[in-house]
Amino acid sequence: QVQLVESGGGLVQAGGSLKLSCAASGDTFSSYTMGWFRQAPGRERAFVAAISWSGHNTNYADSVKGRFTISRDDKDTVYLQMKNLKPDDTAVYYCAMRVGVLRIGDRDYDYWGQGTQVTVSS
Repeated sequence: QVQLVESGGGLVQAGGSLKLSCAASGDTFSSYTMGWFRQAPGRERAFVAAISWSGHNTNYADSVKGRFTISRDDKDTVYLQMKNLKPDDTAVYYCAMRVGVLRIGDRDYDYWGQGTQVTVSS
């Protein structure tokens, strides 16, 4: 089993920044992908960003390219640095882990965190 715990959400004004963290613990795997997804009220969960286990490969949703950066350290923590936030970025952000190569579909992910709320005011 894998446990994922997100932190760093909150309320920020448009144009501001936040940095989300996701700490993974439990079973380890030789190859896995870490991803961030988000779900706004009344909308389906959507892909935001993902990073391979090596950190060499990343993928971003078009809506966040140039504003969000995903990264990871060597202690099983993945980060999502969010800059120039917009009201449309308001959502619950979920960290997820996939055993295997990088994919962007939420159904491809095996483990999920509980989510952290990000609210961007205009």
